[in-house]
Amino acid sequence: MQHGGDLGEAMARFGGRREEWLDLSTGISPFPYPLRTLGAHLWTALPGRHELEALVAAARIAYRVPDTHDIVAAPGTQALIQWLPRLAPRGGAVGVTEPTYAEHARAWQQAGYDTEAFRPGRPLDERIRHAVLVHPNNPDGRPVAQGDALAIASTLAEREGWLIVDEAFIDTMPEASVTGLLQDLPVITLRSFGKFYGLAGLRLGFAIGPKALIAPLREALGPWPVTGAAIQVATAALSDPDWAEAMRHRLVEEAEALDRVLLRYGFVVVGGTPLFRLARIPRADSHAALAGQRIWTRCFSWDPRLIRFGLPGGPAPRERLARILSDLRHG
Repeated sequence: MQHGGDLGEAMARFGGRREEWLDLSTGISPFPYPLRTLGAHLWTALPGRHELEALVAAARIAYRVPDTHDIVAAPGTQALIQWLPRLAPRGGAVGVTEPTYAEHARAWQQAGYDTEAFRPGRPLDERIRHAVLVHPNNPDGRPVAQGDALAIASTLAEREGWLIVDEAFIDTMPEASVTGLLQDLPVITLRSFGKFYGLAGLRLGFAIGPKALIAPLREALGPWPVTGAAIQVATAALSDPDWAEAMRHRLVEEAEALDRVLLRYGFVVVGGTPLFRLARIPRADSHAALAGQRIWTRCFSWDPRLIRFGLPGGPAPRERLARILSDLRHG
């Protein structure tokens, strides 16, 4: 499954100006963390070591990272997804659950690996040396049982391989994170800052894992992996647990409100997280019909009966979606 958010594609196919579109194609929160005034020095000077250390310290607390583990900041989790196949021990195949975020398999394939689909809870094929889990999964929101993650990691440790757990959407249920539960195993978890905090344009993500696994990532990313602006904004956000807790409740309420709209107009919600909903469509051309009304969603080549909806972002855009769904249903 590829990423959403490319309104350029939507405008090229269906016309309209950017401001006319309601972009529901991503899982990015429509309620961004409030930005403070950024000093001019953030644009004119390189980030300092102490500032980066403060960001990592805030991430350690926010993500409940044990002292046995290390953290590295990167310009988005996508950069980490690209680097990991090039740093992992060579040999064997890579297991990737399906369907899921397609960039994982693509990155390993580009690095020369064969990828094989696997399902947690079942024995791993003997060819698989490394594996990738997305927890909760994108696009269906399926969580990974901690026992399954432990079993997979244990098997891969015997094969001198790695388990990558992409937790891009775990912030809405932080208690489910596997970080800290697999301390003695070769597990790297990825955390996306921009999705939950609604600031994807900052391009910030983290890798968390045993120090021996994180060290080569830090070396590969170099001395200034993220911008000064990203460091300042994210340090403040990650140090604000009250905002995060309130936002978790708000996102759940917004997702429930979206579900009610979708169900009212014939969609069947089959999965998702508080940041996105996966629905079975009532008519084959739903994606294109919505795009014709300047609403951009995610569809899937592997199952054209499904659409993923991001959160509209409050009553007004949700009412716009409801109005258009009503017109399409009765048109």
